[in-house]
Amino acid sequence: MPVTRCAWANPANPLYLAYHDDEWGVPCHDELRLFEMLNLEGAQAGLSWETILNKRANYRAAFDDWDAKKIAAYDAAKVAALLCNAGIVRNRLKIAAAITNAQAYLRLCAEVGSLDAYLWAYVGGVPIANHGERIIKTDLSDRISKDLLKRGFKFVGSTIIYAYMQAIGMVQDHADDCDWKQR
Repeated sequence: MPVTRCAWANPANPLYLAYHDDEWGVPCHDELRLFEMLNLEGAQAGLSWETILNKRANYRAAFDDWDAKKIAAYDAAKVAALLCNAGIVRNRLKIAAAITNAQAYLRLCAEVGSLDAYLWAYVGGVPIANHGERIIKTDLSDRISKDLLKRGFKFVGSTIIYAYMQAIGMVQDHADDCDWKQR
């Protein structure tokens, strides 16, 4: 029987299919992945998600497997090395944002316990179910974005946050005819 996926899932890219099938829209409570995805969604700004997904392994290696304590302490030499790393998007502002985000993340965790607790409190721990319509931001993504910006995070505009919410399963936006809609 043929499999029906969301139209955006590029069938020619096994990484993209695995991402669609196993990650996107699946509620995530793994702290490391939540931090990683927040930064990767920001790195995507102005690019395609497929570009970032294809570089995800390189990002993990370049950013110490998303260890926030290590990233928060990056110095000018580490930034220079990252700017020379062809395996990631070599954008000075996005690299600086990952460092700033690590620092903001550590402050947030000290205040509220975890990024997981912070994020999922916005939806009472229950994903929002949509009907596959094309949404790029909502009042909720606006609120989360504004609060993250106030807390010092970078590359967390409302559209980026909505994509992040989709990626970590806070919202379920699989197309109505997608076989993964009812997971």
